[in-house]
Amino acid sequence: MSAATMTNVSVTRAEVEDFLYHEAMLLDAWRLKEWEELLADDATYYIPANDDLEGDFKSSLYIISDDRERIRQRIIRVLDPNCHAEFPRSRLCRLITNVRVTGVEGDIVKAAANFSCYRYRRYQREFVYVGRYEYQLRKSGNSFKIKERRVLLAAHELGSLGSVSFVL
Repeated sequence: MSAATMTNVSVTRAEVEDFLYHEAMLLDAWRLKEWEELLADDATYYIPANDDLEGDFKSSLYIISDDRERIRQRIIRVLDPNCHAEFPRSRLCRLITNVRVTGVEGDIVKAAANFSCYRYRRYQREFVYVGRYEYQLRKSGNSFKIKERRVLLAAHELGSLGSVSFVL
C-alpha cells in the first residue's frame, strides 16, 4: 500500500520510544550494519551547523547532509580498522529523553527526543554532546524505518567537542 493511499497510522509514544532506545543501543555498541537496517531506502541524515539549526541543507553549511548512499559509504569507512578517527573506537553512552510523537501524515510518524551522548576516547577527555533528535519514521510492520534523522546540537561552538563523525 502506498503512502498516498494509506490512512494515518496508529502509533503510541511507547512504540516510538522503544524504537529510539533500540537505535541508541545499536549506535553505542558500534553495530552500524544493524543500525543501517533501520534505514528506509530513501533515508537522509542531517546535522546542521549549530548557528543555523533551521537552515536548509541546500543553502546552509551542514556538518552532515547524507543521503542513503552516503550513509552507507560513511559506515564502511568508519568501521574500517584503518579509520584512525575511530580506532580504537570511542566508547559511547547515549541517553534518550522526552520522546514525543509530533505528528502523523499517512505512513510517516514525526517524532522528537532530547539526547545526551557521552563519548570516551583513548587519551582524551570526555566529550558530551547534548541536543534534540527529530525523526521522520515510516511505519513498517510492527516497527519503523528511518526516513529522516536530524540531529540538532545545543552547543554554541563545536571546536571543543572534537569530531562528531557518526557518533551522534
